[in-house]
Parts: sequence; structure tokens; C-alpha cells
Amino acid sequence: MEKQIMHIFDKVLKKGLTLSQIATINFLNGCFDEDFPLDSTITYNWTEHIDDELKKTIADGIITVNGEKAYHVEGQIAKDDEMQFRMFDYGYKHALTAMDGCEVLHFPEPVIIYLYKYGKTPDVQKILLDFGTQGTFEYKVNTFKLLEHNLEEVNRRKMLVLLPFMILKFRDAFEKERTEENMNALQNYILNDILGVIKENVEAGNLTVADAERLRNLIAILYRYLYAGYEECQKEGINDMVEEGLVLEMDIIEYEHKKELEKKEEQVTKEVTKEVQGSLIRNAYETLQDTKQVALLLKLSEGEVRAAIQIGEEKK
Repeated sequence: MEKQIMHIFDKVLKKGLTLSQIATINFLNGCFDEDFPLDSTITYNWTEHIDDELKKTIADGIITVNGEKAYHVEGQIAKDDEMQFRMFDYGYKHALTAMDGCEVLHFPEPVIIYLYKYGKTPDVQKILLDFGTQGTFEYKVNTFKLLEHNLEEVNRRKMLVLLPFMILKFRDAFEKERTEENMNALQNYILNDILGVIKENVEAGNLTVADAERLRNLIAILYRYLYAGYEECQKEGINDMVEEGLVLEMDIIEYEHKKELEKKEEQVTKEVTKEVQGSLIRNAYETLQDTKQVALLLKLSEGEVRAAIQIGEEKK
């Protein structure tokens, strides 16, 4: 059962990390305090490693930016006191794979995204590497405890790939009891707060419409897994309202985005048409040297002709 739980959350995180280039770069900038341009190149390193016991391990979240810096992101939903050792192991194997002929191992920057509360989780998890007479080195893995951060901060830092996991904040309450109050709170949080953030970032260009659709699907997957099985959610119709609301809100986002694109295309067309018309007016005037004749020829007012000629003069 624990493996199934980890698989579901790993899958959702991996899907989130493969949103658009813009969404992924925004996430890495927010998570690692970087400032990569949004047109930076991303390389995913979904590499399987086989250990001495012929067991496969997968470094799911290692991403290289601009062919230079690598970042390793792992999510953690179950208690695991050895996670930092696995991060080191993944990082070492990635460094071996990424060697460019020099005798230097470049480890990725690591972070563990804690998706649930486990008492006092440190901000940094450490391993002391003892090289004997060569000295010691402290390997550090930063932790990001998601549920200690609110939706506003996740939005501000543009770590939007984590939005589906924000519904975990209701998990403890639902395990104790399913009241009308907390069921309505969860529904409003998903349909108003989270989807509101998604809509805002589509409009701002931080997410594509395809990103929004994928996030909606990931939210639905986690909702079904975490909450849809409760009898109260089924009886009170919460499941149906959440599912239908997710679809409806996405339809609205897609419709509004389409209208905005059409508006921009219409504006561009008008500007192009105006420029072409201005060019025709100026060409005709160069030949005729008479604004009235140009106006009659092109079926325009003399005012429009004079305005186009003046714009031409200003551009010279």
C-alpha cells in the first residue's frame, strides 16, 4: 500500500515537472532562488541506474538548465530517514553519467519537497562524508515543507507545478471527520482559490492553457485518491461538484484565453491594414502630389490622406 501511495505522488510530481518550459523554469527559479530567463533550455534526465544487486533505481527529478546546472527534485509523502542518502546516490550516479571527460563530478543541486508534516523536519538534511586523511565534507539537501507555505507564497514564487498538492492541507481534518464545513472548505479551496491562481497565471503568461489543463487533471487525480472514497463526499455530492467544477472552470479559462488571443490577432490585423493603407496613400501622393486626387482615387477623406502623409514624414 505504501509503495502505491508513493507511486501516485511521484507520478503527479513528475507530470508537474514536465509542464511547459515557462512553468518549469519558473518553478526552478522559485525553488532554488535562481533567475534563469524563461527561454532557457531544459533537459530532463530520466535515467535508470542498475545497482550491484541488479535493482533499478530512477532519478525522476533531475533537470539540467542550459546544459550547465542540474537540479534534483524529489517529493516525499512517507517518513523516510534515509532520503538524503538516496539523493546523494542519485546525484553521484548522475554526475558519473554527465562527465564530459574531465575528472570532475558535478552533482545536481538537491531539494526534497515534503508533501506532508512529519514532526520537526529540518530545513537542511546533511550527510558527513569522511575521506580519511583527505578530510570531511558535508553534503546538504535542502527541504521544502509544502504545507508550511500557503497558496499565496507558492503563487508568488511561481512554484505552480506544486498546486495539485496544496489540497493535502485538508487531509488530516478529513481523516478525523467529514463535516459539512470542511467538505465545503475543500470544494471552495479547489474551485475558487487554486483554480483562481491557475487562471491568474494563464492570463499573466506564467502558465500555458495546456499547463492549466494538465494541472486540472492532476488535481482531479489527487482529489479522487485522497477524498472521493469517503462516503460523506459521495452522499453530499461533493465529488460531483468538484469534478464538474474543474471541467467548467477549465472551459472558462480556455474560452477567455481564446477570446484574448482573437482580440490580439484582431488588433494586429488592424495595425497591419492601417500600415498597408498608409503605404498606399504615400505612394499615390508621391506620384500625384495632390491630396484631393489621392483621396478620390482611394475613396478616403483628405484628412486621412494628410494624416498618413504626416506619419510618413515623421518616420523619415
